[in-house]
Amino acid sequence: MNAAPLAGVELGGTKCVCILGTGPADVRETVRVTTTGPEQTLGEIAAVLARWRAAHGAPPALGIASFGPLDLRPGSPRYGRITAGAKPGWSGADVAGCLGAAAGAPVALDTDVNGAALAEGRWGAARDVRDFAYVTVGTGVGVGLVVAGHTVHGCHHPELGHLRIARAKGDDWPGTCALHGDCVEGLASGPALAARAGRPAAEIGADDPVWGLAAHALAQLLHAIVLATAPARIVVGGGVAAARPALLGEVRRRLKASLNGYLDVPELAGELEAFVVPPGLGALAGPLGALALARAYSMSG
Repeated sequence: MNAAPLAGVELGGTKCVCILGTGPADVRETVRVTTTGPEQTLGEIAAVLARWRAAHGAPPALGIASFGPLDLRPGSPRYGRITAGAKPGWSGADVAGCLGAAAGAPVALDTDVNGAALAEGRWGAARDVRDFAYVTVGTGVGVGLVVAGHTVHGCHHPELGHLRIARAKGDDWPGTCALHGDCVEGLASGPALAARAGRPAAEIGADDPVWGLAAHALAQLLHAIVLATAPARIVVGGGVAAARPALLGEVRRRLKASLNGYLDVPELAGELEAFVVPPGLGALAGPLGALALARAYSMSG
């Protein structure tokens, strides 16, 4: 508790969490803010950060783990802003500029799923590996990729939740994604499950066939991740996955069948219980992801 606290913000599509501390064993305060429009939401978060700055001084770094798409290209005039295709009304919002000014601190910015992945790698279910993926299944479907201990960026950040997949036999439901219809998010997210079943995901019975269809979509996503990035582990979290623990077992079974013995490596032997795993940090993976970003920035300097 003697270390200067870091500040973090998990900026989510429905809620935001501001977090002050240094890690899981030192969380000094958390504040939740409902995500509405950018002006109101960022204003409320900025007020929290300004209050913390007045009480503790400017933090060594501010970590922001945000929904996207984001401009994360160094040197881009739009760096730190939400880009087109994001939550309605948020395109162009200067997340890094607004919140960094309020905290009076340098900003470490990444996607919410990349942040959660870093937290799981530092404190959670991927502590012993350097190459892994974090998949969140909730309001949307997102994937954070960590290779050699670093999150993956290129001309943009990965958006594997919008991957189009091989559909389950006989399933021609159009999906709910406004942009891609039957991408993974359009088939397996909480809103997609609710739309297909006609009731909220939390009220869908365990024997409802929508769960098998969601497991198929997620197994197809994991199949692509395994072949594209060769992770040593895949962590699957998010509200939908947490509320339906049996879903993970069905995803493992379908992934094993989909791979069909193609890769003869120890990680993919057996029933995949040690390869496809739940998060070690539970619902804290997101907020702690923001702290993990701030921590990495402060240590790099």
